[in-house]
Amino acid sequence: MKSFESGWESKDGIRFYMRGWEPDKAPKAVVCLLHGHGEHVGRYAHVGEAFSKAGYVLVGYDERGHGKTGGPRGHTPSYDAMMDDVADFLALMEKRYPGLPRFLYGHSMGGNQVINFALRHKPALAGVIATDPWLKLAFDPPAIKVTLGRMMNSIYPAFTQASELETAALSRDLEIVRAYEKDLLVHDKMSARLFVGMYESGLWALDHAAEFPLPLLLMHGTGDRLTSSQASREFAEHGGRNITFVAWDGWYHEIHNEPEKDKVLKTMTAWMDERLTKK
Repeated sequence: MKSFESGWESKDGIRFYMRGWEPDKAPKAVVCLLHGHGEHVGRYAHVGEAFSKAGYVLVGYDERGHGKTGGPRGHTPSYDAMMDDVADFLALMEKRYPGLPRFLYGHSMGGNQVINFALRHKPALAGVIATDPWLKLAFDPPAIKVTLGRMMNSIYPAFTQASELETAALSRDLEIVRAYEKDLLVHDKMSARLFVGMYESGLWALDHAAEFPLPLLLMHGTGDRLTSSQASREFAEHGGRNITFVAWDGWYHEIHNEPEKDKVLKTMTAWMDERLTKK
């Protein structure tokens, strides 16, 4: 396996950090990763290793306001700006790996984005993977927070609050939780603009599930206390035959970081193998 670091600068002057893992042999496809809120692509090194052993490139970037990428922490100027970032990233991957099939893979916040990007842009991809996507939260946010977020989104969109993430809900592996809490690149900031964009785009995606244009592997831990596994199930039920839904009974939010994570990683690579065989 070979790893690399790179990046690009967006049209609005944000410097993006990108990291990738490549197999030693010629790859089957490139998997383009979008991480969750507050975290960064460096937390997916073990996923990159597993994918490279299966013959896949994994490349991800720290989203704007996250990790080693620039911008105010936990803020985006608009949801459309994040969609533009995904488009820029996919174009870079097409240029770096010409002719290689591309999969788009997102977790949590990234899961919301990959689903919305496929619905809105209908890109030429081999498939999409979404794990524990933020379509709805697993709990009803306090009405006052939603009202405040929408109000501040109109008058001061960069207004930022702590996300108050329950770190114990990330994984049943306590070492993963401890590492997350000590990670200096992790943050708990969320601006009004980012919250409202994610909240509304999740609901929009649910309303348009029947229009999903690509093969989708949608997976969710049923013990997720952060994002709603029921919302993922509803999306799959309304999305038709393009969607493969897998529920991991009792698993927490980061199914790729659970004690049994190898089962998840093998499910992803086997599903991608099948998509490539069917091409």
